[in-house]
Amino acid sequence: KAAIFNEPSLKSAEINVETFKGAVQLSGFVSSQAAINKAVAVARTVGGVTSVKNDMRVK
Repeated sequence: KAAIFNEPSLKSAEINVETFKGAVQLSGFVSSQAAINKAVAVARTVGGVTSVKNDMRVK
């Protein structure tokens, strides 16, 4: 969660982060497809993350 919230390019995004046993689910609204790609990429860099599910939408 901290990795997403600390990413400067995602500061204005409304992203919800849920985690369970290494699986991360991202949901909410972002300004562009690039922001979705960045959030998924950031989540995948976190140690212990085994999968990332994207439920974000462009607003």
